[in-house]
Amino acid sequence: MIFYKSRREIDLMLHAGQVLARLFDRMEEKIIPGVTTGKLDESIHRWMLEEGCIPSFLGYRGFPAVSCISVNEEVVHGIPGPKKLVEGDLVTVDLGVIWQGYHADAARSFGVGTLSREATDLMKATEEALDRGLEAVSLGGRVSDVGAAVQSYAEGLGYSVVKDYVGHGIGRDLHEEPQVPNYVDRGRRRRDHLLKKGLVIAVEPMLNMGTDEVELLDDGWTVVTKDGKLSCHFEDTVAITDEGPVILTRPLETGRKR
Repeated sequence: MIFYKSRREIDLMLHAGQVLARLFDRMEEKIIPGVTTGKLDESIHRWMLEEGCIPSFLGYRGFPAVSCISVNEEVVHGIPGPKKLVEGDLVTVDLGVIWQGYHADAARSFGVGTLSREATDLMKATEEALDRGLEAVSLGGRVSDVGAAVQSYAEGLGYSVVKDYVGHGIGRDLHEEPQVPNYVDRGRRRRDHLLKKGLVIAVEPMLNMGTDEVELLDDGWTVVTKDGKLSCHFEDTVAITDEGPVILTRPLETGRKR
């Protein structure tokens, strides 16, 4: 069942989204060689509490941390811990917070020091794929428009799009209907959904350097590329309003689509 949000609900989610935007601004100076992903998670937790928010991920289906921090071939759901970042790592930080009962969800990728050319290109392409997906969000459009935009752009550059993990609706629950694939799934046509006023979704392309195939590590959470090649992930939460789509997890001056 899809839950359409009122203006008040969207405003609460906007507050949560702006918290995430501020947290990501603070992250950049922390992602340096030698820092552990566990230390980053501790900082993120402290900042969330300072903002008066509850972490969305901690304890969600048993997840043991506040953030998902995925490095290099890790696609999503990396568990923070003793791993030290090194020069040239490609790091994705995925965050969610709850404000007055409503979630916002976003992910950003960062380079540790100087990235290789291929890592830089992948990161730029994934960020642009997210922008293409967000540009496809329009009142009266369809969820499949998002996947078509992401897939055509990414595959046109020679990257693969992860198909086992997708975007999603969001609100009182972290994951709600509808699912938002980053590709066109011909078998989902009957389940394609109109983009209506009040719909709030998380758009989150995951692009791989090699195969789109992934596998789950023994920790039960960390997803990695099957061929061990680099992966990258960006995500934003976007709401459809009378005034058009509003990206809730970007600074207000940049979050409203032109």
